[in-house]
Amino acid sequence: MKRRAENAEKRIRKASLDRWKAGGMLAALVAAVAVFTVMLQLEKNVLTSYEKGTVYTAAVEIPRGQVITQENCGVYFKVQELDRSCIPESALCSGEQITGLAASFDIEPGVLLATGMFENLEDVLSGMKEPVVAGFKAEDLYQVAGGTLRAGDRIHIYSVSEEKEARLVWDHVYVQEVFDQTGSRIESGDSVTAAQRINVYLDKSDVEEFYTELASGTLRVVKECRRGF
Repeated sequence: MKRRAENAEKRIRKASLDRWKAGGMLAALVAAVAVFTVMLQLEKNVLTSYEKGTVYTAAVEIPRGQVITQENCGVYFKVQELDRSCIPESALCSGEQITGLAASFDIEPGVLLATGMFENLEDVLSGMKEPVVAGFKAEDLYQVAGGTLRAGDRIHIYSVSEEKEARLVWDHVYVQEVFDQTGSRIESGDSVTAAQRINVYLDKSDVEEFYTELASGTLRVVKECRRGF
């Protein structure tokens, strides 16, 4: 009888020890999984911090008013890789952001390009019901700002009455393109060649009045100067 009791006690102690070992192994396994998860997350964070992203920089000087097209984007823009942590939210990072932009000021080579450095032509035209391109010769308007107009400039157009009274007819008119006497397009960075023909964006509803006053010789142009540029 005594031996049976001792055997039963041994079985109880053994079962208790087995449960303790099993619990310890389970705890160790849980701890190991937790450590592995933490290490995996740390590794992921480290890799993320060194993950590369694509941005655009100025390959050459981009003159103020230079319009970026699919044809010339390879001339003015250069693709560069940077750590994602170094890329600002406003950086130009995709081809979809490029076409239709015009430089708001002269941009030096190597500069990381951001949206705030450009005007979007869609924004320029958004206030017009039916935007069109109207052209005129420099000789049709008095001096035409000394021939210095370039694509991307803004001009104010005044009408002068017979009584020599001037009134503002159109303001902040966007110059689309300018051409020299041979009909060749003048690049925005050219500060020497005189503009002989100028194209501007106007609303279609204003075109009739524009050409009527242009024919009468009453229009005058003032170039808008941008501070700091």
